[in-house]
Amino acid sequence: MNKLISFIKREPVLFAAVLLAVVSVVIIRPAPSLCVQAIDFRTLAILFSLMIVIKAFQSQNFLNVIAARLLRLCKTQRSLYFLMTLLVFFSSMFVTNDVALLTFVPITILIFTRIGLPCLKLVVLETLAANLGSCITPMGNPQNLYLFSYYGFSAGEFFALTARIAVPSLFILCVMILFITRRPHGESDTGKGTLDHNILQTQVSFITFDFRTILYIADFILCLLTVFHFVNYLIMLGVTVVVMLICNFRLFKKVDYSLLLTFVGFFIFTKTLSTVPAFCNFINSMLSSPIKTYITGILTSQVISNVPAALLLSGFTQNGGILLLGVNVGGLGTLIASMASVISFKIYNSSEEAQTPQGKKYFGVFTLYNVVLLVILGIVVLCSNML
Repeated sequence: MNKLISFIKREPVLFAAVLLAVVSVVIIRPAPSLCVQAIDFRTLAILFSLMIVIKAFQSQNFLNVIAARLLRLCKTQRSLYFLMTLLVFFSSMFVTNDVALLTFVPITILIFTRIGLPCLKLVVLETLAANLGSCITPMGNPQNLYLFSYYGFSAGEFFALTARIAVPSLFILCVMILFITRRPHGESDTGKGTLDHNILQTQVSFITFDFRTILYIADFILCLLTVFHFVNYLIMLGVTVVVMLICNFRLFKKVDYSLLLTFVGFFIFTKTLSTVPAFCNFINSMLSSPIKTYITGILTSQVISNVPAALLLSGFTQNGGILLLGVNVGGLGTLIASMASVISFKIYNSSEEAQTPQGKKYFGVFTLYNVVLLVILGIVVLCSNML
């Protein structure tokens, strides 16, 4: 029982997905072939390949080296806020929101510990940046990858949609940074806003560059070509497995298989429920118009997070573009609206700062920033879609 409780605490979304899949299969009793057909193997293969190739780049310190070299340009607290937030925002487009946070939040905590300043607000901003930046590309987060494949968006259609989130969110983040880092009235440029440049100089990392790097880059390009339907996913999967076996077979242990199993669980659950007329009628009534679909995507994400929300609702609506916007904007709000938010919270909560009175305000600050941004961005994106 203790092991089960520990597993639920560690993987609550996976547990919920498996439980819902098992219960729905036991009660509804669908044909085994229906369960197999429900699984989107293309999405799973691309997600697996992207996760393992990103782990490969991490093993060679790519992101750490970029961050370390850019940090040397920072002279003020404001410039550091801008740099770290924008690094997370743009890197999350390509390495996913959780990887961006796993890379840069620890760096942020280390730097601010040495400077002697609290990093709570910056970690919250980085979390916002990761969730918003990852909305822009198909490989930025799992729900985008799934919806891009499920609805068969072209690249032009997809980026035309996500630009409605990208442009206003980047502007809002910059305004938030300017507001948070404003100097108190009367403080000079030599005040606490100026950083000790020597501290940032110590953030040194070294990149490992060898024959494996070339193979990793080629494999990543192959993954992108597969995402945009230029390469068959089975070819990509085969090449990825061979490359990783040759270069570093230990990377297979670092893949987030729980995320893949979560997808399988929700695939089976939603497909099974789609055979129940009463449930279909209820969901269809919630998704009967573009505005209802948008609002339902946002609200559902607040309760079960945006990845399960995308998987659940996609089977009941053809308004793919609106659903894409809804679940991505819905990543803001509650702590569980996006699993990436939980990741940054866990990292921050394990730091020394989190044990201080200032650090214990994390949940309140996170919720305030997220809810305000959710309301503002939600209205902006909705209005842009109505124009």
